[in-house]
Amino acid sequence: MSRNKNILSAVAAAAALAASSSAVLAQTSGSQVILYGVVDANVQVLDGASTVTRVQSGGLQGSRFGLRGTEDLGGGLRAFFTLESGINLDEGTNGQGAFWGRQAFVGLGTPYGQLSLGRQYGSIYTLSSDFSQFANTPYGASTAVIGGFSGYEPVRGSDASGALNGGPARVNNSVKFESVNYNGFKAGALVGLGEVAGGTKQTRVGDIYARYTQGGVDAMVSYVTDKKAAVNLDVQTLSAAGAYSFDAFRVVAGVISVDDRSLANADGTGYWLGGDYRLGHHTFKTQYVESKRKNGLEGKTQALGVGYQFDLSKRTALYSSLTRFKNDGVGYTARIASSVPAGLTSGGERNITEFVGGIRHSF
Repeated sequence: MSRNKNILSAVAAAAALAASSSAVLAQTSGSQVILYGVVDANVQVLDGASTVTRVQSGGLQGSRFGLRGTEDLGGGLRAFFTLESGINLDEGTNGQGAFWGRQAFVGLGTPYGQLSLGRQYGSIYTLSSDFSQFANTPYGASTAVIGGFSGYEPVRGSDASGALNGGPARVNNSVKFESVNYNGFKAGALVGLGEVAGGTKQTRVGDIYARYTQGGVDAMVSYVTDKKAAVNLDVQTLSAAGAYSFDAFRVVAGVISVDDRSLANADGTGYWLGGDYRLGHHTFKTQYVESKRKNGLEGKTQALGVGYQFDLSKRTALYSSLTRFKNDGVGYTARIASSVPAGLTSGGERNITEFVGGIRHSF
């Protein structure tokens, strides 16, 4: 308890200092530490077999605060770190089940790329967030719909691979290398160590990816293999996504395919297609998402949503969305149904309509 109090006291002191120094906590020649964050809350109305109204955290982005620092070491080298804590703003509790649950890593940058160690995002998280109109938060027609293949969730990163690895979206005990940008192209690889004696190959996460960004074109591919011998887990996930921007329009699309090679054979595929139009402070967007399981209990979840965002400033925005979720088949995925109070769906009414209205402020 005293240790937690010390951590919270340190964060409070950092926040007070940031308020008087434009969020720069410490800055010397060649080094800098910054406090940053997002506070995002909304009112969510869900209508299915019954109706639920509640306040939720994280509509446009997950609520968080973090510390980010760099130091120029000379000779093209730099040290860097990130410590980021998720917040359930509606209840004031920690997200992700850990104080620094969103990210916690330290690394070294070189002229060829950067190497980092700790709890870090895998490529599935980046791909499903950067190329989606509704990111991968659990609201709207977002990529968070994709998953539910016997509990294995490639987008949100469940603990399917056990507490050691943490899941494919955020990977514990990981070592990551990402190249510098070569004419718009960069690539990377990550290994999440299982830390099991005699089981180096049987318990671990492996992740390789590549991305090309040039002009209005942005594209990414990813391959992840996730194993844990103790629970007979052997899942391989192949993902690809792209975006094209022209004038005030942007179109995005992506696919995530899960190949479960364990006894559960819980294969599944999800894809999405969306677009947005920006007009001054206004952003209008729409997206369709489908998640389908293919392991005998055929079923799928479809989501079609529209959204509107009004930017009050560069840091503050109002937003809303209206989404229809349709769940079909005996083994339908029911991403939305599995994350809401009991009774919202029934055998006779599986479909859900969701309305969200909220505000996001970043600092």
